[in-house]
Amino acid sequence: MALLPLRSLTDRPVERIEREWLDRIADALAKPDCDRALLCRTVLAELLMPEYAANWETALADAKVPAGTRLALAALDPRNVTLEPEYYADCDDARFQRVKPLLWLWYSFDRSLLGGQAVDLGVRLRRILAGHIFRRCGANFKAFQHVEFSFGYNMDVGDDVVVHRHVLLDDRGGIRLGNKVSISDYANIYSHTHSIVEQKDVTNAVTVLEDGVRITYHATVLAGVHVGQQGMVGAVAVATKDVQPYHVNVGIPAKSVRVKPNAPQANDCLPAARARRREDT
Repeated sequence: MALLPLRSLTDRPVERIEREWLDRIADALAKPDCDRALLCRTVLAELLMPEYAANWETALADAKVPAGTRLALAALDPRNVTLEPEYYADCDDARFQRVKPLLWLWYSFDRSLLGGQAVDLGVRLRRILAGHIFRRCGANFKAFQHVEFSFGYNMDVGDDVVVHRHVLLDDRGGIRLGNKVSISDYANIYSHTHSIVEQKDVTNAVTVLEDGVRITYHATVLAGVHVGQQGMVGAVAVATKDVQPYHVNVGIPAKSVRVKPNAPQANDCLPAARARRREDT
Protein backbone atom coordinates (compact mmCIF):
# COMPACT_ATOMS: atom_id res chain seq x y z
CA MET A 1 0.00 0.00 0.00
CA ALA A 2 1.49 3.34 -1.08
CA LEU A 3 1.77 6.32 1.25
CA LEU A 4 0.06 9.27 -0.42
CA PRO A 5 0.54 12.49 1.56
CA LEU A 6 -1.33 15.61 0.50
CA ARG A 7 0.35 17.67 -2.21
CA SER A 8 1.51 21.25 -1.72
CA LEU A 9 0.07 23.56 -4.36
CA THR A 10 1.66 26.64 -5.84
CA ASP A 11 0.54 30.07 -4.72
CA ARG A 12 -2.48 31.55 -6.47
CA PRO A 13 -2.79 35.21 -7.50
CA VAL A 14 -5.92 35.60 -5.36
CA GLU A 15 -4.16 34.63 -2.12
CA ARG A 16 -3.37 38.24 -1.21
CA ILE A 17 -7.07 39.11 -1.38
CA GLU A 18 -7.95 36.01 0.65
CA ARG A 19 -5.48 36.98 3.38
CA GLU A 20 -6.87 40.52 3.53
CA TRP A 21 -10.43 39.19 3.81
CA LEU A 22 -9.61 36.62 6.49
CA ASP A 23 -7.50 39.09 8.47
CA ARG A 24 -10.40 41.56 8.48
CA ILE A 25 -12.72 38.93 9.96
CA ALA A 26 -10.13 37.72 12.49
CA ASP A 27 -9.29 41.26 13.59
CA ALA A 28 -12.98 42.13 14.04
CA LEU A 29 -13.64 39.02 16.14
CA ALA A 30 -10.60 39.73 18.31
CA LYS A 31 -12.22 42.94 19.57
CA PRO A 32 -14.24 42.47 22.80
CA ASP A 33 -16.99 44.82 21.57
CA CYS A 34 -17.40 43.10 18.18
CA ASP A 35 -21.00 43.13 16.93
CA ARG A 36 -21.00 39.58 15.61
CA ALA A 37 -24.41 39.84 13.96
CA LEU A 38 -23.35 42.96 12.07
CA LEU A 39 -20.08 41.32 11.06
CA CYS A 40 -21.94 38.28 9.77
CA ARG A 41 -24.39 40.43 7.81
CA THR A 42 -21.64 42.55 6.29
CA VAL A 43 -19.54 39.58 5.20
CA LEU A 44 -22.51 37.71 3.72
CA ALA A 45 -23.82 40.79 1.93
CA GLU A 46 -20.47 41.32 0.22
CA LEU A 47 -20.36 37.65 -0.82
CA LEU A 48 -23.96 36.97 -1.75
CA MET A 49 -25.65 40.27 -2.59
CA PRO A 50 -22.85 42.78 -3.22
CA GLU A 51 -25.13 45.24 -5.00
CA TYR A 52 -26.89 45.83 -1.67
CA ALA A 53 -23.88 45.64 0.65
CA ALA A 54 -23.55 49.40 1.02
CA ASN A 55 -27.27 50.13 1.45
CA TRP A 56 -28.66 47.02 3.18
CA GLU A 57 -31.01 48.83 5.56
CA THR A 58 -32.35 51.17 2.87
CA ALA A 59 -33.04 48.32 0.44
CA LEU A 60 -34.72 46.24 3.14
CA ALA A 61 -37.18 49.05 3.84
CA ASP A 62 -37.80 49.92 0.17
CA ALA A 63 -41.20 48.60 -0.96
CA LYS A 64 -40.04 48.89 -4.57
CA VAL A 65 -37.52 46.13 -3.97
CA PRO A 66 -39.27 42.77 -4.60
CA ALA A 67 -40.39 41.01 -1.42
CA GLY A 68 -38.32 37.93 -2.21
CA THR A 69 -35.21 40.06 -2.53
CA ARG A 70 -35.94 41.78 0.78
CA LEU A 71 -36.41 38.40 2.46
CA ALA A 72 -33.06 37.29 1.08
CA LEU A 73 -31.48 40.49 2.35
CA ALA A 74 -33.05 40.03 5.78
CA ALA A 75 -31.68 36.50 6.02
CA LEU A 76 -28.13 37.82 5.77
CA ASP A 77 -28.56 39.05 9.34
CA PRO A 78 -28.66 36.14 11.84
CA ARG A 79 -31.11 38.09 14.00
CA ASN A 80 -33.72 37.53 11.28
CA VAL A 81 -33.43 33.73 11.17
CA THR A 82 -33.93 30.92 13.66
CA LEU A 83 -31.80 27.80 13.91
CA GLU A 84 -33.21 24.49 15.14
CA PRO A 85 -31.23 24.36 18.42
CA GLU A 86 -32.91 27.58 19.54
CA TYR A 87 -36.10 25.55 20.07
CA TYR A 88 -34.38 23.01 22.36
CA ALA A 89 -35.40 23.40 26.00
CA ASP A 90 -31.81 22.86 27.16
CA CYS A 91 -30.38 25.57 24.94
CA ASP A 92 -28.41 28.14 26.94
CA ASP A 93 -29.78 31.13 25.08
CA ALA A 94 -27.13 33.60 26.26
CA ARG A 95 -24.34 31.30 25.05
CA PHE A 96 -26.10 30.32 21.86
CA GLN A 97 -26.90 33.88 20.78
CA ARG A 98 -23.22 34.71 21.08
CA VAL A 99 -22.15 31.92 18.71
CA LYS A 100 -25.21 31.95 16.45
CA PRO A 101 -23.91 34.71 14.09
CA LEU A 102 -20.70 32.73 13.55
CA LEU A 103 -22.59 29.49 12.94
CA TRP A 104 -24.82 31.30 10.44
CA LEU A 105 -21.77 32.77 8.71
CA TRP A 106 -20.17 29.27 8.60
CA TYR A 107 -23.30 27.60 7.18
CA SER A 108 -24.09 30.38 4.71
CA PHE A 109 -20.52 30.60 3.43
CA ASP A 110 -20.60 26.85 2.75
CA ARG A 111 -23.70 27.33 0.61
CA SER A 112 -22.11 30.08 -1.45
CA LEU A 113 -20.18 29.69 -4.69
CA LEU A 114 -16.98 30.58 -2.86
CA GLY A 115 -17.59 28.19 0.02
CA GLY A 116 -18.48 25.30 -2.23
CA GLN A 117 -15.30 25.48 -4.31
CA ALA A 118 -12.49 27.29 -2.49
CA VAL A 119 -11.20 24.50 -0.24
CA ASP A 120 -8.23 26.23 1.37
CA LEU A 121 -10.09 29.50 1.95
CA GLY A 122 -12.98 27.63 3.56
CA VAL A 123 -10.68 25.68 5.87
CA ARG A 124 -8.97 28.86 7.03
CA LEU A 125 -12.26 30.72 7.60
CA ARG A 126 -13.79 27.85 9.57
CA ARG A 127 -10.63 27.64 11.68
CA ILE A 128 -11.04 31.30 12.63
CA LEU A 129 -14.73 30.87 13.43
CA ALA A 130 -14.20 27.65 15.39
CA GLY A 131 -11.88 29.47 17.76
CA HIS A 132 -14.78 31.74 18.74
CA ILE A 133 -17.54 29.10 18.69
CA PHE A 134 -16.08 26.07 20.46
CA ARG A 135 -15.42 25.79 24.16
CA ARG A 136 -11.87 24.92 23.11
CA CYS A 137 -10.27 24.64 19.68
CA GLY A 138 -6.73 23.34 19.33
CA ALA A 139 -4.15 24.14 16.67
CA ASN A 140 -4.52 23.31 12.99
CA PHE A 141 -8.24 22.50 13.12
CA LYS A 142 -9.49 21.59 9.66
CA ALA A 143 -13.16 21.37 8.65
CA PHE A 144 -14.41 20.91 5.11
CA GLN A 145 -17.77 21.91 3.63
CA HIS A 146 -21.15 21.43 5.30
CA VAL A 147 -20.11 20.45 8.82
CA GLU A 148 -22.94 21.32 11.21
CA PHE A 149 -23.38 21.46 14.98
CA SER A 150 -26.17 21.60 17.54
CA PHE A 151 -24.98 24.31 19.90
CA GLY A 152 -21.33 24.62 18.89
CA TYR A 153 -20.39 25.94 22.32
CA ASN A 154 -20.18 22.40 23.76
CA MET A 155 -17.36 21.36 21.42
CA ASP A 156 -13.97 20.61 23.03
CA VAL A 157 -11.44 20.01 20.25
CA GLY A 158 -7.75 19.11 20.43
CA ASP A 159 -4.90 19.72 18.00
CA ASP A 160 -4.72 18.57 14.36
CA VAL A 161 -8.36 17.47 14.18
CA VAL A 162 -9.82 16.93 10.70
CA VAL A 163 -13.57 16.89 10.01
CA HIS A 164 -14.59 16.07 6.47
CA ARG A 165 -17.67 16.98 4.42
CA HIS A 166 -21.29 16.71 5.55
CA VAL A 167 -20.53 15.70 9.13
CA LEU A 168 -23.02 16.28 11.96
CA LEU A 169 -21.49 17.06 15.34
CA ASP A 170 -24.40 17.05 17.76
CA ASP A 171 -22.76 18.67 20.76
CA ARG A 172 -26.03 19.06 22.69
CA GLY A 173 -24.64 17.00 25.57
CA GLY A 174 -21.01 17.76 24.75
CA ILE A 175 -18.41 16.33 22.39
CA ARG A 176 -14.71 15.98 23.23
CA LEU A 177 -12.27 15.31 20.40
CA GLY A 178 -8.67 14.48 21.26
CA ASN A 179 -5.60 15.29 19.19
CA LYS A 180 -5.37 13.99 15.62
CA VAL A 181 -8.97 12.80 15.48
CA SER A 182 -10.27 12.24 11.94
CA ILE A 183 -13.98 12.16 11.09
CA SER A 184 -14.81 11.14 7.52
CA ASP A 185 -17.55 12.30 5.17
CA TYR A 186 -21.20 11.91 6.21
CA ALA A 187 -20.41 10.67 9.71
CA ASN A 188 -22.71 11.53 12.63
CA ILE A 189 -21.53 12.04 16.22
CA TYR A 190 -24.36 12.36 18.76
CA SER A 191 -24.44 13.43 22.40
CA HIS A 192 -28.14 13.25 23.16
CA THR A 193 -30.77 10.53 22.93
CA HIS A 194 -34.57 10.29 23.23
CA SER A 195 -36.65 7.88 25.29
CA ILE A 196 -38.35 5.19 23.18
CA VAL A 197 -41.57 5.96 25.10
CA GLU A 198 -41.61 9.77 25.21
CA GLN A 199 -39.67 11.71 22.59
CA LYS A 200 -39.55 14.77 24.83
CA ASP A 201 -37.62 12.74 27.42
CA VAL A 202 -34.05 13.64 26.43
CA THR A 203 -30.83 12.34 27.94
CA ASN A 204 -27.63 14.28 27.29
CA ALA A 205 -24.32 12.43 27.55
CA VAL A 206 -20.80 13.55 26.68
CA THR A 207 -19.34 11.65 23.72
CA VAL A 208 -15.55 11.27 23.69
CA LEU A 209 -13.18 10.46 20.84
CA GLU A 210 -9.67 10.14 22.24
CA ASP A 211 -6.36 10.90 20.53
CA GLY A 212 -5.88 9.38 17.09
CA VAL A 213 -9.45 8.10 16.71
CA ARG A 214 -10.83 7.60 13.21
CA ILE A 215 -14.56 7.65 12.45
CA THR A 216 -14.90 6.57 8.84
CA TYR A 217 -17.41 7.15 6.03
CA HIS A 218 -21.12 7.30 6.95
CA ALA A 219 -20.44 5.91 10.45
CA THR A 220 -22.48 6.92 13.51
CA VAL A 221 -21.37 7.28 17.12
CA LEU A 222 -24.24 7.42 19.60
CA ALA A 223 -24.51 9.59 22.70
CA GLY A 224 -22.19 8.82 25.59
CA VAL A 225 -19.93 6.46 23.64
CA HIS A 226 -16.23 6.64 24.50
CA VAL A 227 -13.89 5.69 21.65
CA GLY A 228 -10.49 4.92 23.13
CA GLN A 229 -7.10 6.10 21.86
CA GLN A 230 -6.42 5.09 18.25
CA GLY A 231 -9.81 3.35 18.08
CA MET A 232 -11.59 3.14 14.75
CA VAL A 233 -15.26 2.91 13.76
CA GLY A 234 -15.60 1.43 10.28
CA ALA A 235 -17.67 2.66 7.34
CA VAL A 236 -21.46 2.70 7.93
CA ALA A 237 -20.97 1.20 11.40
CA VAL A 238 -23.06 2.32 14.38
CA ALA A 239 -21.12 2.54 17.64
CA THR A 240 -23.64 2.00 20.43
CA LYS A 241 -21.05 1.06 23.07
CA ASP A 242 -17.51 2.08 23.97
CA VAL A 243 -14.70 1.22 21.57
CA GLN A 244 -11.52 -0.03 23.23
CA PRO A 245 -8.16 1.61 22.43
CA TYR A 246 -6.62 0.47 19.13
CA HIS A 247 -9.67 -1.67 18.30
CA VAL A 248 -11.43 -1.56 14.94
CA ASN A 249 -15.20 -1.81 15.38
CA VAL A 250 -17.51 -2.46 12.43
CA GLY A 251 -21.14 -3.38 11.80
CA ILE A 252 -24.54 -2.51 13.24
CA PRO A 253 -24.20 -2.48 16.17
CA ALA A 254 -20.44 -2.02 15.88
CA LYS A 255 -18.27 -4.77 17.37
CA SER A 256 -14.52 -5.26 17.55
CA VAL A 257 -13.12 -7.32 14.68
CA ARG A 258 -9.41 -6.73 15.14
CA VAL A 259 -6.73 -4.82 17.02
CA LYS A 260 -4.53 -2.43 15.07
CA PRO A 261 -1.04 -3.80 14.38
CA ASN A 262 0.50 -0.69 15.97
CA ALA A 263 -1.18 -1.38 19.32
CA PRO A 264 1.13 -1.50 22.36
CA GLN A 265 1.85 -4.96 23.78
CA ALA A 266 -0.29 -4.11 26.78
CA ASN A 267 -3.34 -4.37 24.55
CA ASP A 268 -2.71 -8.10 24.12
CA CYS A 269 -4.77 -8.56 27.25
CA LEU A 270 -7.86 -7.11 25.56
CA PRO A 271 -10.65 -9.59 24.72
CA ALA A 272 -10.37 -9.47 20.94
CA ALA A 273 -6.60 -9.97 21.10
CA ARG A 274 -6.99 -12.95 23.46
CA ALA A 275 -9.56 -14.50 21.13
CA ARG A 276 -7.26 -14.12 18.14
CA ARG A 277 -4.38 -15.66 20.09
CA ARG A 278 -6.53 -18.72 20.96
CA GLU A 279 -7.46 -19.10 17.28
CA ASP A 280 -3.79 -18.96 16.29
CA THR A 281 -2.97 -21.82 18.66
